[in-house]
Amino acid sequence: MTYQDLRTAGRRTGAPARYGGPSAAPVPPPGRPRRGPGGRRALVALFWLGLVAAVAPWWLDTPAGSLAGTAAVLTAAGQITGLIAGYLLLVQVLMMSRLGVLERWLGGERLPRAHRDIGATLLVAVLAHLSLLVVGYAGRQRNSVLGQVGALLTGYEDMVSAFAAAGILVVVGCTAVRGIRRRLPYELWYHLHLTSYLALLLGYGHQFSNGAQLYEPGPVRTGWVAAYLLVVAALVWGRVLAPLHFNLRHRLRVADVVAESPDTISIYLTGHRLNQIDLLGGQYFRWRFLNAGGWWQSHPFSVSAAANGRWLRLTVKVVGSHTADLRDLTPGTRVWAEGPSGTVTAAHRTRERALLIAGGSGIAPLRAMLEELPPGAALIYRARTPADVLMQRELDWLAEARGTAIWYVVGSRDDPGPRQVMSPDGLRRLVPDLTRRDVYLCGPDGLVEQAVRVLRRAGVPRRQIHLATFEL
Repeated sequence: MTYQDLRTAGRRTGAPARYGGPSAAPVPPPGRPRRGPGGRRALVALFWLGLVAAVAPWWLDTPAGSLAGTAAVLTAAGQITGLIAGYLLLVQVLMMSRLGVLERWLGGERLPRAHRDIGATLLVAVLAHLSLLVVGYAGRQRNSVLGQVGALLTGYEDMVSAFAAAGILVVVGCTAVRGIRRRLPYELWYHLHLTSYLALLLGYGHQFSNGAQLYEPGPVRTGWVAAYLLVVAALVWGRVLAPLHFNLRHRLRVADVVAESPDTISIYLTGHRLNQIDLLGGQYFRWRFLNAGGWWQSHPFSVSAAANGRWLRLTVKVVGSHTADLRDLTPGTRVWAEGPSGTVTAAHRTRERALLIAGGSGIAPLRAMLEELPPGAALIYRARTPADVLMQRELDWLAEARGTAIWYVVGSRDDPGPRQVMSPDGLRRLVPDLTRRDVYLCGPDGLVEQAVRVLRRAGVPRRQIHLATFEL
């Protein structure tokens, strides 16, 4: 099947009129003004300044002549990598604290990438710290490597917990590998990832009881204790106090569950003071439905309609047991939400015009963005069959109300029509000013990866390509 215009297909009715669908909604508001890049450079500068401050005490306390011999060099390298690992662990946990200022300044896309890259560096630093110190101490004490491990575990305070912390970080690092993560149930991966907090707790003691620069009272020790306290305070605020305030204030409940297609549903929520939620189209919440089967698990889903002060809506594709259970939610079910999060929004664009590329249920956040983008945006919606096109009436209504060009590209990725459209020449024919637009992508991994390659070949700068990222 080639790509085609589906406006005459006469399919779904979209959102019910009582929730403000196309038959009841007013003209969308003017496009959101741009917010700018924020303090990203300041955060990067602070990161490198903190890294220098973490290693500087070793440099200042270590005479040049003390590094004679292989064992001394290995021990020194182990101390340096230990300081680096301790600092990176604090940074990792801080990035998981969900502080709004970090997301606004660094960006919702860059934060998960930075978390992933720093996590890989942290794992290498932890393993290097452990290996270098064991070999270095073994050389200095003329002991075997295994014998030295036993000596560390039995003769040094807090070393058992330190080895346990290293093991946790190895497990978390392995589960972050894309191939492994895809095979794990989301709930298992998520809870394994949370053990990073336990690694912070278990690794704390040995730093201050055995660390050459930290065991003696003084400004260095005080600075590290202050850093720990700041990170813990950020965690308590971002993970506990801010969500508690949000949910006590807004008291969200399920209003209705509407089928968009055989495998996709929309959940409408009502609550208090919804007009006071600072929500942007394209953002997401982490939702916890407080019924018998869902209270213990939280999942990230985007809102599929911009803020209107009356209700919130999320659109979910049924792909597992949890999303299948959402079909049976009853009106009145309480909802615990954390957010909103994400900077893939109209307010964070770098250009005046935008191109949106969606696949399947990935249309949800982009449909909400369309309400807030200035006139002149373009949308390419990829779907395997006409039945997979969601919210078509709403999209057509938005196309007319906001002057948006929409192309429904239907068929397999190997069909001639989709292959022609999703190529550099095809995209340039549809959107001649492609390289002067922000491009927002949301959909299956294969579609997103292919689209990024095609966009880069078409000359779109990487900084203008925005990917919806949902977890930290």
